[in-house]
Amino acid sequence: MIKTLVSDKSLAYDGTQMQSHWIYKNFNLLGDAAVAFAGEVNVGLDKMIDLIDVHRKEPIYSPLMLNFLIEHFNPDLELAIYRQWLFISLIKEELAQFEIDVNRMGDDLYYKKAKLSVSVATVTNVSSLIHIGLNIDTEGTPIKTIGLKELGIMDINAFADTVMLRYKRELEHIYEARCKVRSV
Repeated sequence: MIKTLVSDKSLAYDGTQMQSHWIYKNFNLLGDAAVAFAGEVNVGLDKMIDLIDVHRKEPIYSPLMLNFLIEHFNPDLELAIYRQWLFISLIKEELAQFEIDVNRMGDDLYYKKAKLSVSVATVTNVSSLIHIGLNIDTEGTPIKTIGLKELGIMDINAFADTVMLRYKRELEHIYEARCKVRSV
């Protein structure tokens, strides 16, 4: 199943992390894996994966984000997008545990019209990749945003760990659901 890790090390995210085996090269987790790390996010148009954002000339910047990078070793874009939306839904559910009511619009989360997240899924020749970033601090962001700290989430690593545990359990339940039925 999937391996998970929350890194205590601050790492900047610039989009170049969206490549196969980046998690293995940087965290020694081979196979399906999800890592979380905090750091500045600054993705220029030349590194953007979302072509609509490129067309609109909307680079991504946040002084501090909680980043989730997920890799599954099957290059199926549609499945990657389902997983991306599942992960976003699990973040929404975890925020609800803190009585924080965010709205999900597709693959993004909003709180009172302020954007909390960025999210993208893509594929390589051997895997699918998902990046989800949640603002922690928002000073200098190019659009109206809100951060986890403003929402009262102070233990960022514990929050990240809980969300990834939720994801791991969901994947396990999906696997079990596949195995428990007979063919008809």
